[in-house]
Amino acid sequence: MPVPAEKTAEVAPETAKLDKSADKRRALGRGLESLLPSGPRPVPASAAAPVVPKLAPPAPLLPSGDEIAHIPLDHIDDNPYQTRQDFAAEHLAELAESIRTSGVVQPVVVRPSSNGRYILVLGERRCRASRLAGKNTVPAIVRKISDQQAAEMTVVENLQRQDLNCLEQATAYARLSRDFGLTQEQIGQRVGVSRESVSNYMRLLKLPAAVLDFLRSGELGFSEARVLLQFQDPDLISKLAAEAVRLHMSVQQIEELARKQYSKEDLEQKETARAKWLDPNVRAAQTELERVLGVRVRINDKKGKGKIVIEYSTLEDFDRVLDMLKGEPN
Repeated sequence: MPVPAEKTAEVAPETAKLDKSADKRRALGRGLESLLPSGPRPVPASAAAPVVPKLAPPAPLLPSGDEIAHIPLDHIDDNPYQTRQDFAAEHLAELAESIRTSGVVQPVVVRPSSNGRYILVLGERRCRASRLAGKNTVPAIVRKISDQQAAEMTVVENLQRQDLNCLEQATAYARLSRDFGLTQEQIGQRVGVSRESVSNYMRLLKLPAAVLDFLRSGELGFSEARVLLQFQDPDLISKLAAEAVRLHMSVQQIEELARKQYSKEDLEQKETARAKWLDPNVRAAQTELERVLGVRVRINDKKGKGKIVIEYSTLEDFDRVLDMLKGEPN
């Protein structure tokens, strides 16, 4: 129910947080509706169920090709684009009990396969819970859609769940980019999030394998991973991650630990490198690059050969500099 205008200033922080989450789900829902325009539909009541008179006008007939069919569960193959790995047993048990009592309220979505079977697109939890409930069939909408549409719909449905693992989310974005050549901007438009958010999640995949395991298990979260991404040394990142998990450290504690890990010798080497004499022309070029890019730049030149090192301190700087180097507008 909308909050009256005269009370909007008194909304509690908890309510504001819920409203923000609701807005996010609505944005994601718009992405799903663009792929599945007709939206979710209730399953027709069984003949044994009592008929309840409805005051609202009857819903329009389902578009051609979107009729609900009861399909055997053993005729439905797994979704190849499903990145979610964690299906909590207790939640599936609760859903199975609900299905035993009331049936599957919202049909799953499948697409026909070339071998006469079906491939799941939306509703893996409902299929799993239906099996637990002892059901042999599940109500389903059969749609003829492309691989890309199926992948996008899977990502949107998963994002609508609040407990989505950040690594699963990053993997889903990366697959859309790799398999279908979508840019970060295009992915964001399809799933209802910003390009920056897509970029931030995809960068998680650059972390060492040991750290990815911590993300997969939920021992580290997105905020902790962003701190670790500030460092380049894989061994240091893995060491920080292991200590953070062992000591249940906060983001601030991880940052403090990172500062302590740099040895005195390493710091002295950095200072010595900064103090080295630079050719005036090289120094002028370095200064100009720093002015244009807005970040620290180091040019290591030796007899006309060397390297240019661009340092950044935030993910926003990283994205901005990357766009400038690619010639994309900010």
